[in-house]
This record gives sequence, structure tokens and C-alpha cells, in this order.
Amino acid sequence: MTIDPRHDLYVGCDVVCVDDKVPLIGGAVVKDKAITEGEIYVIEWIGIVNNYVFGEYLGVRLKGVNSRFGAENAQPHTPFNANRFRPLVKDPLAWAKRIATDPSWKVDGPEGPLHPDGPLPEPKRVKEAEDA
Repeated sequence: MTIDPRHDLYVGCDVVCVDDKVPLIGGAVVKDKAITEGEIYVIEWIGIVNNYVFGEYLGVRLKGVNSRFGAENAQPHTPFNANRFRPLVKDPLAWAKRIATDPSWKVDGPEGPLHPDGPLPEPKRVKEAEDA
């Protein structure tokens, strides 16, 4: 089995679901009840899975999410296929893009707005002693 090099996944990684569909026998497709496309999850476990239905694949278990698949066949909590998720990329330039689209937007710090009334006034300069 070859692992897709696009997988940059690890335990604790934030991922976004890109595929919440489950193929059924006969070609039908239904939504997976355990996950939702566009939602963000955290990887709890990652590894190679050999499943009686899907064969061998790179699987992930997500914190707080039970796949609800496989219990009836003695493989409870079967991992999801890693192809259904992508690492969440936090855009380091998101603040600049936001300012470009809305110039009145105030840049926030991690603790909240830097100052609720807008920019701080210029600091007062202390006059140097004239005799120094």
C-alpha cells in the first residue's frame, strides 16, 4: 500500500472534513451521521487499517467522534479513511486580507481588541532637561 504524500496528518492535528458521504452497495450514497463536511475535528489516532469491507487504508480516529461502523462485525469504532479529511491550514495573512476587504476593521490581539476606542493616542514625549 502506498500512502498519499498529501497526508500531513498527526495526532492532535486539526482537520476539516472534506467528504461526509458513504458509498453503499449498489452505487447509492448517503451522508455519514458521525461527521459533517466542513466541520473541524482533532485527530486522536492515526494508522494503517485493514478492514474487511474497505481493505487497507490510512485511517484516523477523531476525538469525541465514534464512527459507529463495524460494531456488528466485531470491529467497533472503525477509523475513518484519512482521504476524507485535510489538515486545517490557518492562514497567517488572514488579518491582511481582512483589512484589504474592510479597512475599518480593527486588528485584534490574542487577548481581544487592542483598544476598544480605536488606535491609542501618540505617547507623550518627556522633554529632555535643557541643561543636560
